[in-house]
Amino acid sequence: MIQCHGLQKLYESHLAVNNVSFSLQPGQIGGLVGPNGAGKTTTLRCLAGLIPATAGDLTVAGCRVQTDLIELKRRLAYVPDDPPLFDDLSVGQHMEFIGRIYGVENHQRKSVDLLERFELADKTHAGATTLSRGMRQKLAICCAYLFDPQVLLLDEPMTGLDPPGIRCLLESIVERAKTGATVILSSHLLAMIEDVCTHLIVMQRGMLQYFGDVEQLRHRYPEARNLEQAYFAATRSDDTQTASQNQPLSPVPATI
Repeated sequence: MIQCHGLQKLYESHLAVNNVSFSLQPGQIGGLVGPNGAGKTTTLRCLAGLIPATAGDLTVAGCRVQTDLIELKRRLAYVPDDPPLFDDLSVGQHMEFIGRIYGVENHQRKSVDLLERFELADKTHAGATTLSRGMRQKLAICCAYLFDPQVLLLDEPMTGLDPPGIRCLLESIVERAKTGATVILSSHLLAMIEDVCTHLIVMQRGMLQYFGDVEQLRHRYPEARNLEQAYFAATRSDDTQTASQNQPLSPVPATI
């Protein structure tokens, strides 16, 4: 479960995230979308407890982010768009390390299954520095899945993946949600995530432009033939919207 209420993040004089509120329940998948610089990564990093929020109340996996960081790390997995790996560890050693520090039962068997599914089994003994961009992404995802986190925050996880890898990832995200995980998936590939997400979190210039069910966004813009067109309609700026940026384009409230 994720509850984000009034999130604000200020970097010196730059307000990167401005009063963002939304809520996702177990089993729901939120698609976090918006143009470059919209505040998506900052929002995810605040939810993960990697950077402190300037203001707001954040509860993730039953933990208050501001006070329960240690327990939060046991329940949450965050995969950034350029995942940091240990250069001196092999693929298999990464999985062994994660399995041990999280106390995962049968972690070796689970590791084998995950590496096979993401086509990394033949790279078990390969060093992290020898992996391609897409393989590094797959390894980070396998590490995140190994301890079955209650919440998954995935920032542009399809970067570098080939089509089979993207399909495998999206299928696995749906499976994780069906077992009760709460997922936020940040992506620019709206056509790819259209059939995966239950909810959309649309940001622009650090503010929430829309939060709600995917179908609600389509119904709001009936002229849109697909999710991508509905997204462009929701984020389209005119002179009035540029002059007054404090109100989200959608009247759908976040459930807190």
